[in-house]
Amino acid sequence: MASAASVTSLADEVNCPICQGTLREPVTIDCGHNFCRICLTRYLEIPSPDPEEPPTCPLCKEPFRPGSFRPNWQLASVVENIERLKLVSRLDIEEEDICPEHGEKVYFFCEDDEIQLCVVCREAWEHRAHTVRFLEDAAGPYREQIQKCLECLRKEREEIQGIQSRENRRIQVLLTQVATKKQKVISEFAHLSQFLEEQQSILLAQLERLDGDILKHRDEFDVLVTGEICRFTTLIEELEEKKERPARELLMDIRSTLIRCETRRCRKPEAVSPELGQRIRDFPQQALPLRKEMKTFLEKLCFELDYEPAHISLDPWTSHPKLLLSEDHQQARFSYKWQKSPDSPQRFDRATCVLAHGGFTGGRHTWVVSVDLAPGGSCTLGVVSKDIRRKGELRLRPEEGVWAVRLAWGFVSALGSFPTRLALEEQPQQVRVSVDYEVGWVTFANAVTQEPIYTFTASFTQKIFPFFGLWGRGSKFSLSSL
Repeated sequence: MASAASVTSLADEVNCPICQGTLREPVTIDCGHNFCRICLTRYLEIPSPDPEEPPTCPLCKEPFRPGSFRPNWQLASVVENIERLKLVSRLDIEEEDICPEHGEKVYFFCEDDEIQLCVVCREAWEHRAHTVRFLEDAAGPYREQIQKCLECLRKEREEIQGIQSRENRRIQVLLTQVATKKQKVISEFAHLSQFLEEQQSILLAQLERLDGDILKHRDEFDVLVTGEICRFTTLIEELEEKKERPARELLMDIRSTLIRCETRRCRKPEAVSPELGQRIRDFPQQALPLRKEMKTFLEKLCFELDYEPAHISLDPWTSHPKLLLSEDHQQARFSYKWQKSPDSPQRFDRATCVLAHGGFTGGRHTWVVSVDLAPGGSCTLGVVSKDIRRKGELRLRPEEGVWAVRLAWGFVSALGSFPTRLALEEQPQQVRVSVDYEVGWVTFANAVTQEPIYTFTASFTQKIFPFFGLWGRGSKFSLSSL
């Protein structure tokens, strides 16, 4: 039979942290803590200072979703059993306090045998040499030990709940990443499917035209050959008839007849003209765009599945006063008019540059920058180290913690130790910047044609930030994670 003290200790473990009473209709939230349903409902009705922020656990302050709490039927059953034990304990308390052997009330506890004793038991020979204390005195040290055990267990439980919360957040992030990659696969294959249908129509139309030209050429060839055959047949019949005539008639106009035969040379038409044959031989070249598109598709798909789209935004606290940022911090435009921006250690004061929020300390990340340059304008893209110089002259080279390329009006340069002008098929208007922190790659590519632009190799040891520079009135750029 459970003692009143043990039942009370159990009851304390199933108290609601809000009302401090026994849990009623217990529900569990994301962090693993349990509350009365009505208490949690009333807690959620209290206005929050920031309506945009999710509510936090009253106990551990971890955020949770308002609609995520679920009934804890197992705990409800435990609460019910504890309530039943409390009722039985109150009914049987007098029986538990009575020594079953002597019928006397129990006052003592034998430390050696770990049993409770009445006055008669205490005087018995087997307990005279033992350590015997009053019940409350004996229970004190055990209560302290239990309290320490409870503190340790609660601490361990909170650590496990913290781990659960962190892992749940990681799982949610991974699920979001998988959903993004799934959508990317669907989008890319839809684009490829449309391209394949268009290429199929183009190639089949070319083959149909080629087929029609072959049939036309065949008909022309048949007409020409048939005419030649008829002409030679007529001449043969004339000569055969001439040969059978008497000598007098045979010799009449014989020279003219022979001359006519000798000058009748057969025209030898070609069934397939050289031009038509060349068109047939050149037809596989028509499939080269398809081969190039398939190669680009596979490279782009593998790249986008390997790199994580970076949802970045511009940091206004780092922006040079001549850069006008959009309200959503996704665009920047150059202006000769200085903005009223408070000076700070983070802000660039001479180089017309701006950094992105957050930065990276690991992983693979990619983002796209759309560049619109005015005549004479330029745009610098890349990444910089955390301690990049913000004041005074900024040297754009890897030795100073800058890995970037510059798009100018008519050319592109890689800003290495010495700037290098790059030979590209076309001037990119959308540039994909990709970072592999662990490997140390900073890669630039034309986001439309997938043409590689340049790759830096570095060894990152601290946080790096997306970096943007802009010059020229009317020049601007915008960000995209895709």
